[in-house]
Parts: sequence; C-alpha cells; structure tokens
Amino acid sequence: MRDPLPFTPTVFPGRAAFERPAPRPEPRRYGPFTALQWVGASIVAGVGALFALAMVVFATRWLVSLEPLRDFLATYPGEYHLPESAPVGLPAWLGWQHFLNAFFMLLIIRSGLQVRREKRPSAFWTPRWNSKRKTSLTIWFHQSLDLLWLVNGLVFLVLLFVTGQWMRIVPTSWEVLPNALSAMLQYASLDWPSENGWVNYNSLQQLAYFTTVFVAAPLAILTGVRMSGLWPRKAETLNRAYPIEWARRVHFPVMLFFVAFIIVHVALVFATGALRNLNHMYAAQGSTDPTAYADNWVGFWIFAASVLVMAGGWIAARPLVLAPIARLFGTVSAR
Repeated sequence: MRDPLPFTPTVFPGRAAFERPAPRPEPRRYGPFTALQWVGASIVAGVGALFALAMVVFATRWLVSLEPLRDFLATYPGEYHLPESAPVGLPAWLGWQHFLNAFFMLLIIRSGLQVRREKRPSAFWTPRWNSKRKTSLTIWFHQSLDLLWLVNGLVFLVLLFVTGQWMRIVPTSWEVLPNALSAMLQYASLDWPSENGWVNYNSLQQLAYFTTVFVAAPLAILTGVRMSGLWPRKAETLNRAYPIEWARRVHFPVMLFFVAFIIVHVALVFATGALRNLNHMYAAQGSTDPTAYADNWVGFWIFAASVLVMAGGWIAARPLVLAPIARLFGTVSAR
C-alpha cells in the first residue's frame, strides 16, 4: 500500500469520494407519525369508516325489510310509556345543571389530558394544612374541578329524585330492552325513530343517560378519589384491597366514554331538530305534540352564550390565571 501506483491515474474520483453530504433533517413527529402521515392516515381511516358505515346501513335496511323485523318494530316502536306520575317537560333547574355539568366536564377532560402528558410542571401547589404534600398546579386544578363537578352532581341527583324527573332516565320496565334494540335498528337504517324529548326519551337514549349518570359517573369518582391526594396513603390494608393500578386502568377509559357520549349526544341534538331540542334544554320550552318544532331562537342563543363561556374557561385555564386562585387555598411555587 505504501508503494506508488505503477500507472498514472487518469480519472479524478470527484468530491463525493472525500466529502459526505449532510444528512437530511428528520421530519417532526407528532406521536408515531409525521404531519403528512397523520393526514394520509386520517383520509384512509375516514374513507374506511364511511365504507363500513354504508355497509351497516345497507345491511340494516335489508334486515328491517323482512317481515319478522317489521313486526318487531311495530310491536316495539323504540319507547315505552312512562308511569302516570312521571312529569312532563324539562324544568329550568335541569338546564342550569346541564350547563354546569358540561362546563366542568370540558375542563376536567382538558386538565386530565394535561396531567397525562405533563412531564415538567410549570408550577406547584402546596395546601396550607399539609406543607409536606406538594402537587402540580395542573393536578390541583383537575381535582378542584372534580370536587365542583361532584357537588353539582349531588345537587342534580337530589333534585332529580325530589321532582320525579328520575323516571325519565331510569328504566321502569323490562320493555326498555327490546325498545332500545328497536331504536338502535332505526338509527342504523337512517330511518330514525320519531321522538319528543319533552315528554319521553326513546329507550336507547334512556339507557345511555342511565349508564352515564349511574355507572360512568360513579366509576369516574371512585377511581379519581383513589388517585387523588384525598386517599389515605398509609392505609396499607385498604391500598392492597384497592390497588391504584386498578383505578388508573379504569379512569382513562371512563374519560373516553364521556368523550364519545358528548360527541354522539351533541350530534343527535343538532340532527334531530336543533331549535326544538335546544329550547327543551336551555329555555325550558316544549310541547307534548311530537310533530311540533319550536320556531323561536331563545334556546339557541342561550346555548351560544354557554358555548362562549365554556370557550372562555378553556382559554383561561392556564397558570397565569390559575395561580392567583390557587394561592387562596395554599402556596404556589416554581418548585
């Protein structure tokens, strides 16, 4: 190798033989994919979902055209009669409860997702009654919202049973099951059941509301308390009986259930007569006639104002605004 070449080279190897080009920068990733990959995956998933939905609609419409299914839908139209003592209409207090529940739930979901992805908290909060227990300002905000949501829920339950409104969301007959199946078939066939929420919900709605109020909400509370600072840390027997890992495995799926319920609920409110439904819930106006649609915009404008309030709460939920409020109940520090 040290000896000179026995011939004179006649070809220049080029700059590439001596210099390596700088590697191209990696595109920024959002989770497992880049922005372009997310767009492509969203398009493919959307097309696939539309195709699957079309297949479900076609298959359901074929099924309900069969004579046994036609008889089933005639026997169970999608709802059953409530007890004679059941109230008619939605009171004003239910509209306020509905708004407060939506407001707290929106901020709870927002702060809960922040807690999951927060690695370096921007601020910490220490309660006055326990200087050794320090938590991030985001966790304090999340748990404070949980307490407000819990108080609002307790008021809702008391009023629900005192006024008899519980009969609208708690099944009072086993007919709720075949009627819920009937309503599901009608929704899936896009021949939606006629309904009037001012008088009675269809059975599928009733089961959804019952599950949300009496199953999902208690699960969220029980699992949230287990992961919060309110849970006694030194109760070894209680901790072994109810491990925190169980609470973590249940708490997040319950949050996903609430998100799915909110999306479907809002979509159906606007798809099944927006003005009528908004007047029912926000303006306490309605009619016993299932074909009557409210032609005024009172409920809509109240709903629009509530959306602005929720948007303001979403924007204000940041350390600059939260820190002065948190100082009223403890100490806020950078470490």
